[in-house]
Amino acid sequence: MLDFLKAIIENKKLLWSLTKNDFKQKYIGNALGIAWAFIQPIMTILIFWFVFQVGFKSQPIDNVPFILWLISGMIPWFFFAEALMAGMNSILTNSFLVKKIVFRVSLLPIIPLLSALIIHLFFVLFMLGIFFYYHYSPTIYWLQSIYYLFATIILLLGLSWISASLVVFFRDMGQFVSMILQFAFWLTPIFWSIHIVPVKYHWLIKLNPLVYIIEGYRNSFIYYKWFWEDISMTLYFWIITVIIFIIGGLTFKRLRPHFADVL
Repeated sequence: MLDFLKAIIENKKLLWSLTKNDFKQKYIGNALGIAWAFIQPIMTILIFWFVFQVGFKSQPIDNVPFILWLISGMIPWFFFAEALMAGMNSILTNSFLVKKIVFRVSLLPIIPLLSALIIHLFFVLFMLGIFFYYHYSPTIYWLQSIYYLFATIILLLGLSWISASLVVFFRDMGQFVSMILQFAFWLTPIFWSIHIVPVKYHWLIKLNPLVYIIEGYRNSFIYYKWFWEDISMTLYFWIITVIIFIIGGLTFKRLRPHFADVL
C-alpha cells in the first residue's frame, strides 16, 4: 500500500495529464463537448424529479423536499457508476502504456476515477446550491461527505482492479457489469426510501455496500448523523471494502504479467 501511494506521488504529473486527456477524449467530436458530462446527469435528475414529484405527487420524505432527498442519493450513484464502468476499461483504453512503456499499470484505474471525481465535485457544488435555495444552512455534518467520498474511492479502486483485470481476458465482462449496475440502481434506495420496506428485510438491503454510501450522503446533508452512530453498518462496510480491495490487488498482481500478451 505504501509503495502504491508512493507511485501515485511519483507519477502525479503523468496521472493528471492522462486524466485531462481521458476527460477530453470522452466528449471529443460532440458539438457541446465536455458539457455533456454535466447535461446528461442533470437531465436524469430532472426526469426522476418530474416523474415522482409532479407525476406521482411524491410527498416530502421526513419533512425534506423530495428534490433534496433525491439528489443526495443520485449524485453519489452517478460517481460510482461512471467511475466503475470507466475503470473497468482503463487497461483496454490505455493499452499502449501496458505494452510499450515502463509504467505501474495498477495506477491506470485511477485515471477514469479522477476524471469522474472532477464531475462529481461539480455536482456536489450543484447540490449545495439547491440546498441553499431551500434555505438550508451549512453545518459541520456537511464535511462528513469527504469521509464518504473517500470510502467510495477505496471501494471503487478494489472493484476497478478486479473488473479491469478480468475484462482483458473476458470482454463480455463489460456487459455483465453494466447489467449488475442496472439491477443495483433499482435495488439501492436512491429514489425510494428504505423505510417503505418491512423492517425484517432491512438487513438484506443493507448487504449492498452502496446503501452505506447513499445513506451516508443523506446523513451528512439532511439527517445530520455521524457515521460512528451506526457502528455496525460502518464496520460491515469497511470489512467488505477491505476484502474487495485486497482481492482486487491480488487479482491484478496475478494477471498483470499476461496483459501485454493478450492485448
